[in-house]
Amino acid sequence: MTDTPNGFWAQATADPGRTVLIAPDGAEWTAGRLHAAANRLVHGLRAAGLERGDAFAAVLPNGVEFFTAYLAAAQAGFYLVPVNHHLVGPEIAWIVADSGAKVLIAHERFGDAARDAADEAGLAAARRYAVGDVPGFRPYAELLDGQPESAPDERTLGWVMNYTSGTTGRPRGIRRPLPGKPPEETPLGGFLGIFGIRPFDGNVHLVCSPLYHTAVLQFAGASLHIGHRVVLMDKWTPEEMLRLIARYGCTHTHMVPTQFHRLLALPEEVRGRYDVSSMRHAIHGAAPCPDHVKRAMIDWWGGCVEEYYAASEGGGAFATAEDWLKKPGTVGRAWPISELAVFDDDGNRLPAGQLGTVYMKMATGGFSYHKDESKTRKNRIGDFFTVGDLGYLDEDGYLFLRDRKIDMIISGGVNIYPAEIESVLLSHPAVADAAAFGIPHDDWGEEVKAVVEPAEGHRPGPELAAALLEHCAHRLAGYKRPRSVDFTTAMPRDPNGKLYKRRLRDPYWEGRERAV
Repeated sequence: MTDTPNGFWAQATADPGRTVLIAPDGAEWTAGRLHAAANRLVHGLRAAGLERGDAFAAVLPNGVEFFTAYLAAAQAGFYLVPVNHHLVGPEIAWIVADSGAKVLIAHERFGDAARDAADEAGLAAARRYAVGDVPGFRPYAELLDGQPESAPDERTLGWVMNYTSGTTGRPRGIRRPLPGKPPEETPLGGFLGIFGIRPFDGNVHLVCSPLYHTAVLQFAGASLHIGHRVVLMDKWTPEEMLRLIARYGCTHTHMVPTQFHRLLALPEEVRGRYDVSSMRHAIHGAAPCPDHVKRAMIDWWGGCVEEYYAASEGGGAFATAEDWLKKPGTVGRAWPISELAVFDDDGNRLPAGQLGTVYMKMATGGFSYHKDESKTRKNRIGDFFTVGDLGYLDEDGYLFLRDRKIDMIISGGVNIYPAEIESVLLSHPAVADAAAFGIPHDDWGEEVKAVVEPAEGHRPGPELAAALLEHCAHRLAGYKRPRSVDFTTAMPRDPNGKLYKRRLRDPYWEGRERAV
């Protein structure tokens, strides 16, 4: 096919027998079968009471149900709220309640947390659905059973509403206004053109990270919309990734540096078993990549190793392997649909070479933080927004980052905000003051360290550390929990109460270069 019908639905109508999705269990899904499932889900959600502009939440692993939810929302004017399935009940409950989700779809693998969340959020039993068996949830099949496979009436474009954490410790939904037009009138796969990825052209996209991540779902959904086959991994392992690339001739994927690190750690004989020459674009982001790791991946996979810098809110930069080898350390130049700028603290735009706060804007429209107008306004200068990173643009427009969001921890490509961790620690009666920050980890880049000032009457030591870690285990997702706790007699704060966190963090990085 040379002409690309705009969007999955048109392609499915034109060629329903084409295989478009390989499920984690190896099952092959045709366009017609996936189209029918998405249509039935739209009818089912409408029967459950959802109308245009309403949200529904999904706590699902990578699988067909996730893609069905994505396609249903996109053609019915709903907001799909993907939920990180590593979160615990209270964290999921916050997102469900804050988004106003009228339906929660969860997988039995995450059933306990989903049930706790639904109870805490006050979600009616009739609006809870489970893939598999979750007590108190209706079977997911009930949303589809008896519903027609025909296209729904009044088809209108919906969006994904991702939640991103902030310095307040509470995640905020990124909500874009619905355009109120049929999905075919929006170039849903055009995003991939930024990276030189063409429609059809024998492309096969490999999903090797959780779809609840903004970029992972955006890359996968865009691939589907421009005629690419999509191969899903549920649980990533380095050798299985190589096997799938060789088995299906995968041409592009979205990765994080931790995956590079683990691929490179495979023995040479294992790496040599698999042909990865089909790869055209191994695009990485979400965390800084050490120079030696990137060079080793380019040596192995060649020029397909590419990098981007972006935010869930939109905008970004892109660097090919050639760009990076020419300007080591760059994260690239602005996308064609984006603009980059660097401003000082007074809001003055800075010239090339001067360090400041990095701002972006998108030509495709704006956004707001759901129920947080203060945060929406605070990070803006005109049409530009920032997520707080520091960097500079060189004379050729290439962006170099010199620091990250203040105090943010990035572990395995996942953003972790210390304020939420500190809040949990401070809720323990033995804690007078607390700080959380990232310290070196050879595999994940950083791990979470907690430093605690004990409350009067409580002795620092292994017993208290164990009690605090247990306290966190019931209140934070695993990836957010401190891996260890150290103690101090007094936190380094100025007279106004500002914590000099760098004084705590720097000793752990002594002799190590913190990736920024």
